Amino acid sequence: MSTVGYRSEDECSVIGEKAEIGFLDFEEERSVCSYVADDGAPVIVSVPFAFKNGKPQSVSVGDTAAELITINNTTEEPVDLWSVHIFASNPPDSFTLSLTEPPPANSNAESFIESFRVEDRMLQPGEILKIWLSCKTKDMGMYSSVVYFDVGDEKIERVVFLLVEDKISKSLASNRPYSRTRKKDKFVVDNFVPGSRPLAKSNRKYVNRLPRYEVPKDIRLLLEGNQVPQVVEDGLTRRSYASYFKTLIIMEEIQLEDDMSTYDMECITMRRRGNNFLSLEVPGLAERRPSLVHGDSIFARLASEQDEGATRVYQGFVHRVEADEVYLKFDHEFHLYHRDEDLYNVYFTYNRINMRRLYQAVEAAENLGAEFLFPSTSSKRRSIKTNDLVPISGSLNEEQMCSIKMILGCRGAPPYVIHGPPGTGKTRTIVEAILQLYQHHKNTRILVCAPSNSAADHILEKLLAEKDIEFRENEVFRLNATARPYEDVKPEFLRFCFFDEMIFKCPPVNALNHYRIVVSTYMSASLLFAEDVARGHFSHIFLDEAGQASEPETMIPIAHLCRRDTVVVLAGDPLQLGPVIFSKKADEYKLGVSFLERLFKCELYGSGDVNYITKLVRNYRCHPEILYLPSKLFYFGELMACRDPSTFMVTAEFLPNKEFPVLFFGIQGCDEREGNNPSWFNRIEVSKVVETVGKLINGGKIREEDIGIITPYRQQVLKIKQTLENLEMPDVKVGSVEQFQGQEKEVIIVSTVRSTIKHNEFDRIHCLGFLSNHRRFNVAITRAISLLVIIGNPHIICKDDHWSQMLWHCVDHSSYLGCSLPERIEHYDEGVGENSGFGYDEGNTWPSNNIEGGQDSYQSKFPKPGTDETGWSDGWNTFPSNNVESGHDGWNTLPSNNGESGQYDWNILPSNNVEAGQDSFQSDLPKPVTDEAEWSDGWK
Repeated sequence: MSTVGYRSEDECSVIGEKAEIGFLDFEEERSVCSYVADDGAPVIVSVPFAFKNGKPQSVSVGDTAAELITINNTTEEPVDLWSVHIFASNPPDSFTLSLTEPPPANSNAESFIESFRVEDRMLQPGEILKIWLSCKTKDMGMYSSVVYFDVGDEKIERVVFLLVEDKISKSLASNRPYSRTRKKDKFVVDNFVPGSRPLAKSNRKYVNRLPRYEVPKDIRLLLEGNQVPQVVEDGLTRRSYASYFKTLIIMEEIQLEDDMSTYDMECITMRRRGNNFLSLEVPGLAERRPSLVHGDSIFARLASEQDEGATRVYQGFVHRVEADEVYLKFDHEFHLYHRDEDLYNVYFTYNRINMRRLYQAVEAAENLGAEFLFPSTSSKRRSIKTNDLVPISGSLNEEQMCSIKMILGCRGAPPYVIHGPPGTGKTRTIVEAILQLYQHHKNTRILVCAPSNSAADHILEKLLAEKDIEFRENEVFRLNATARPYEDVKPEFLRFCFFDEMIFKCPPVNALNHYRIVVSTYMSASLLFAEDVARGHFSHIFLDEAGQASEPETMIPIAHLCRRDTVVVLAGDPLQLGPVIFSKKADEYKLGVSFLERLFKCELYGSGDVNYITKLVRNYRCHPEILYLPSKLFYFGELMACRDPSTFMVTAEFLPNKEFPVLFFGIQGCDEREGNNPSWFNRIEVSKVVETVGKLINGGKIREEDIGIITPYRQQVLKIKQTLENLEMPDVKVGSVEQFQGQEKEVIIVSTVRSTIKHNEFDRIHCLGFLSNHRRFNVAITRAISLLVIIGNPHIICKDDHWSQMLWHCVDHSSYLGCSLPERIEHYDEGVGENSGFGYDEGNTWPSNNIEGGQDSYQSKFPKPGTDETGWSDGWNTFPSNNVESGHDGWNTLPSNNGESGQYDWNILPSNNVEAGQDSFQSDLPKPVTDEAEWSDGWK
C-alpha cells in the first residue's frame, strides 16, 4: 500500500483487522437517523441504506442488497483518503465494499472484486469517489455494520442497518405509522336523558340488593389531586380492614374510568337499524377494545353543538353486539330526530357491578374474625386429627394425600392452603377432596370457585369425569353470570345450569339449598348472597387459583357465607401470576397482593406447618430438563419431575442437542406499533414462530392442537393468529401468559417481541411484557410438556436475570441457534433467586409477621405483575373489560351500571359528629345481622 500525503506509515490506514459487533440498536444509534451534510465539511460522505419513515430499509432474505456511497471532496485542494474500512458486521462478513457496481444475481462476472476495505488514494478537488456497499443476506433479522472513512484529518463513521425479511414478515408490514392517541378531556355527565334498557327476562328481584357504593366526592378529589388518604398510608390493620381496601378499590375505579375514556370518539355517525335501534361502529370492539356487552350504556351528544353546558346528553343502552358494531336504543326523542348524516361525540361508560361487589365483600369481611384475616402465632396452634382414606380418583402422591386428609379433618378457621407450583396437581387434589366429601360426608355442602369461567368449567369437568361416582343433577349446580354467552358453555354442562331462553340465571334460595356442590367464579358467587343463601350453609369453600385474585375478590365467596366452623381451602401459587391491577397507586399500596400471598408472610404458613399448608412438589407435566430451571429459581430445587418418560413426544430431529428439549433461537428483529394501537409486535419473530410451527407439524409427530404460542403483547398475538389462519393452521393456540395459566401443551413456543433497548427499559420500569416480571417468566416456561422453544433477541433478554439464566442454560447445553450472543455477565437478583425460594425466613422476600398493635405490615420485594396495557399503552390488557363473566379468561372485571339503589358506608374519613358517633358517610342501611352465639370467639 502506498503512502500518500504527509502522514507517516504508522498513521495511515490506522484501523486494522475486522472486529465483531454483537448488537447495535437502531433506536439507540441516533446518528444513523440524522446524518446531515455539513456545508462547511471538506469531505461529504453519503448515507448508505438511509432510513425510511424512521425505520431501516427492508430487503428480502437470500437477496444481495447494494447501495452506492459517494465521497465528495468539496475543497479546492487534494485530500488523502487513507482508508474505507468495514470495521464490523453482524452477521460477520455479511457486508462488503467494491469500487464497481456489483453484478446482477446469478451473473458470472469474474472481474468483480469485493473486499472489507478500500486501498488508500487521493481525492482531487471536486472529485466524487463512488464505492458500493453490498450485503449478502442468508437468514432473517436485523443486519448491521459499521463503516469507517479515514479522510484527511477526519474520521467519519457510518452505521448501517438492514431489516432482512421473508414473504410472511413483509406481508405484516404496516402502512399506518403509529401515532399516540390524544388524551381526551374527562367527560362528566351531571344530567342526561335516560335510554331504553333491554327488557329483563324476569321481574324477580334479589333478596339482598347490591348497594350503589357511589364514590364520595371528597375522596375522589383527594385521589385526583395525587394525595393518598391516611388510612392507606397507615397500612392494613385489623381495625382499618374495610376502609383500607375500599380506598384502594376507589383508586382502581378512578383509573378504570380514565382508561375507558380513551375510547371516546368524536364526530362519528350512527345508522338507523329498523324502527328501534341505531348502530354504532366501534373500531377494536371485536378485540374487546373497549369491551361492551349486552346491557352496557354509552352517552352521546351532537358534535355540532359547541356549548357543552347547554347540550342535551342522551344515554344509549347496548341491546346487541355484532363484531365491531353495537345496536343501541336511546330515548324516543333521540330516535325521532336522528339523521344518519348527523355527527355525534360518544362517551363510553363502564360496568360498575363488579366493583360494587368488591366494596360489598370487604365491608362484610369485617365480620370475619382476626383468626381468619390475620392468623398469627399468638393464636392457639391447631392440630388437625386425620384418618386414613382410600383415593376415589386413582393413586395420589404423599403430599396430595396429606393435604386431603388435613382438609377432611379441618374444623374451620384459619384457612387451609394448598401451595401448588406448576404441574403439581393442585386442581386434582381439590377435586379428590370434593369427591371424598361428597361420597363419605353426606351432610357437607361445597362451594368451589375459580377466577375465570374456563377454570370453573375445568373443575366441573374433572368432577364429572369420575366414573365411580354418579352425580345427581339436582345435587350439582354450575352458577353462571347472566352476561355469559349461552354458546360458551359445553352442551354436556348445560344440564347442571339454570337458564331461561338461553339467558343464564341464579335460581331462588330454596333451589340453591338443595345442591350439595356449587361451582362458580369468584365474582358470580356474589349471587348466592343476593339470593340470601345463609351464612354457614356451605360446610366447605374451595378457592382454586387463589393467587390470581385480589384480596377483595377472594372475599366475595367468603365474607357473606363463611362462619368460624366453615372450612375454607385456598389453592394456588404466589409465584405465578397474581391479580391484574390497573391503578399504579393501588398496586403500590398492595391491592395486587392476593389473600393467599399475604397469608404466606405469616409464620404458620411460611414455615410449612402441615396443619395450615401443604406444598405439592411432584410435577406431572414437564420434561425434567424443562422443569430444572424454574425449580432452581423459585422452589429451592424441590420440584421433582414425575411424568412417565414414555409419554413425552419425540422431538429429537428438531433439536441441536437431542437430549435437551429446550431451544433458544436468537433473532434480532424490530419491535413496532401501527395506527393508534399502543400494543407492540415483531413481524420477524412472527415469521420465525410460524416457520417453527411448520417444521414441527411437518415432522409428522406433532399436531396443531399440541402447540401453544405465548407472547406478552396483544398485537403480536393477533399477527401470529392471522398468519396461522392464512396458512390453514387455525388449531394452534396463541395467547398471553395470562391465557395460558393453568394450562399445558406438548410444545410451547415463546415469542418475547422486544428488540430495542429503550423499550426494554420502559418495560422494566413499569413491569410490562416478560422482562422484570418473575411471575410471567415462571408461568411461560412451565406450560410445556415435551418441548420449549424461545424466540427472541438474546441481547435484550439477557438484561433480565431470569431470562439470562435461561439463555445461558441453553447455551451451556449446546441448544442455542441464531444470531451472535451477547457478552456473558452473571446476574444476581435479590428478589426471587436460587437462594430465595418460597418459605418463611427472617431474611426471605416474604416479610415476617408484624401484628403488634393489630398492624399487618407486608412490603414484598417482588416486582408486581403489571398489566401490559394500562396507562403505559404497552402490552396486553390496554382495554378494561366490562364483564369478567362474559366467557373471557382472566381478570377483566370492570363493573356495571346496575340501577340498584343503596348507600355506602365508607368509614374512610373521620366523622364530623363525634358526639353522636356518626360518620360523614354513614349508611342508612342496617348492618349485616350477626349471630353472637356462632361468632362469639372474636368473630363478631
